[in-house]
Amino acid sequence: MLDTFAVPVRDGCPFPIGVGLWLPAAALLELQQTPAGGRRLAAAVAERGLVCHTMNAFPHGDFHGESVKDRVYRPTWAEQSRLDYTLGCGELLAELLPAGGVGSISTLPLGFKGHDHGPAFEAAAEARLVELAVAWHRLRERTGRTIRLAIEPEPFCLVETTAEAIAFFARLWRAAAESGAEAIVREHVGLCYDVCHQAVEFEDAGAAIARLTGAGIRINKVQVSCAIELDHPADPGARAGLARFVEPRYLHQTFARRPDGTILRLVDLTSAQCHEPAADWLGAAAWRVHFHVPVDAERLGDVGTTRGELRRALAAVMRLPEIPHLEVETYTWPVLPGSEGTGIAAGLARELIATADLLAGGGGG
Repeated sequence: MLDTFAVPVRDGCPFPIGVGLWLPAAALLELQQTPAGGRRLAAAVAERGLVCHTMNAFPHGDFHGESVKDRVYRPTWAEQSRLDYTLGCGELLAELLPAGGVGSISTLPLGFKGHDHGPAFEAAAEARLVELAVAWHRLRERTGRTIRLAIEPEPFCLVETTAEAIAFFARLWRAAAESGAEAIVREHVGLCYDVCHQAVEFEDAGAAIARLTGAGIRINKVQVSCAIELDHPADPGARAGLARFVEPRYLHQTFARRPDGTILRLVDLTSAQCHEPAADWLGAAAWRVHFHVPVDAERLGDVGTTRGELRRALAAVMRLPEIPHLEVETYTWPVLPGSEGTGIAAGLARELIATADLLAGGGGG
């Protein structure tokens, strides 16, 4: 993967780039069982002129199978296998970081609201997060490298809105205080702000980031991402264009904002929703769909994107006293309509260049 994608992206950018790594649990286990596996991977990254400061530990299993959908939210944070996998990612990232480095690892927001969770779920999840923070506190004492978890709110998950994130972290800190570990948890467990996810919720990025930081929540990572926006839902041609994005691999949560400000919610985009939506959806001012699309695109044919929200989010992030890791995260290139025959590495390089331009104040951002 480094040679097929990361190196060509590096060659396509006029500036040094970092690489964000994801290893499914099976691959991580294989690496752990390989003598000096972590050091060998660190050497391979360095030999290619790359650096790694962040990992994605959200998908535990095969994220590029034929149908992932809501299976990506398993195992939950109430399960030991989730803790073990994330701890393993932390040990690996500590080997990849330079001396004294700080790394971030994004993870799922506890679990999916559509799944059954018993009454002991939240307490179990909180206990495992506290255990992880304590382990990473000891890891820093042992290695001099700091690893921080970044819990990533997502539509239809147990933590999806800014308000839910603030409420959850307050509960987590109370649970940690009971064992005398609140300061450690605050240091090692924070939030991943995925711009696409919060845009789909129709949240204002600048206001959301201000509320999170005002509540004392550390933003450890930002996923630079754009969602689909259908700005003329009543137009059959526009909805036909949206129907091209219906696909069987990933979950595409869909929201609509009505003129009175109320929000309609659908767990997954379907062809029926595009061609024969209910009247209240037709009367909405706009639809937004959780489908990560290239961040350099203002429009994709008949549909728009939430690039305006990305501009506002990056502007707010750059005003923070401590800038989190920024990772461009368009994982949908293999299922993106019209991308057949398109070089993924070239597309990723364009996204990085466009993001750098936004950060520098170009592109109207």
